[in-house]
Amino acid sequence: MISLKRNTKGELVPAKGLRTRASSIYSPNQEGSFRISRSKFSDFLTCQRCFYLDRVKGLASPSMPGWTLNETTDHLLKKEFDRCREEGVPHRLFAEFGLDHVVPFNHPDMDKWRDSLHHGLEYPLEGSNIILHGGVDDIWIDTTSEELVVVDYKSQANNRPVTPEFYLRAVHHQGYKVQMDFYAYLLMNMGFKVSPTGYFYVCNADRNIDGFYGAMTFSETLIPYSWSTDWIEPKLRDMVNTINSYAIPDGNEACENCAYASQRALMEASAH
Repeated sequence: MISLKRNTKGELVPAKGLRTRASSIYSPNQEGSFRISRSKFSDFLTCQRCFYLDRVKGLASPSMPGWTLNETTDHLLKKEFDRCREEGVPHRLFAEFGLDHVVPFNHPDMDKWRDSLHHGLEYPLEGSNIILHGGVDDIWIDTTSEELVVVDYKSQANNRPVTPEFYLRAVHHQGYKVQMDFYAYLLMNMGFKVSPTGYFYVCNADRNIDGFYGAMTFSETLIPYSWSTDWIEPKLRDMVNTINSYAIPDGNEACENCAYASQRALMEASAH
């Protein structure tokens, strides 16, 4: 995909390939605090070289269009769950999955926690200047145990059955597990009791109906996931050590971004 840089008016502007906001660029061993999001932590896990070039060197990756249909599903689900939150009642789907004792968590900071761009869940990583943050889709509460339940909305169109076995085993869903592990880690470090089971609220579009006719039909399924945070702390320490180094780390051999950059440089060098 070839992406063109545009301003807020939609006009084409020169693409610099570098970040301009000082707050998005980290200087190794800097004294001031620095925010790292859940998505950037995922980037570190995927390819340390790309992560370092982004956060430390300020290399800006090409932009991508927004996932407006998925975002609309999330937006409408949040409206629906907020009605239950205000009334303190279980969602219509809960009884089907034996969750009558669960209700959406009503907290004054809920809107902030769901704002991944400006706020999100936040935790200053102990012994560092890094502030970890991530915008969660929703949080429920188990009224019997007073534990918070981490929830992630997912939209898809897949003919495979939406069952825990198929859903959690899929290669491209492994990153979803990292998301939920990370949110549980943040909540626990913010002082909350967190249920050992989170849920993916999966909306699956039916591709087998006889036509569009101005509407799409979705099935709704809750996929339980037993999150794990034991692995997170060591990886966070590795990440802090990486950005405090002046050496660019090796890339992931499977990273297509690294491969593209390398091959392009070779081709341009051979052309001169």
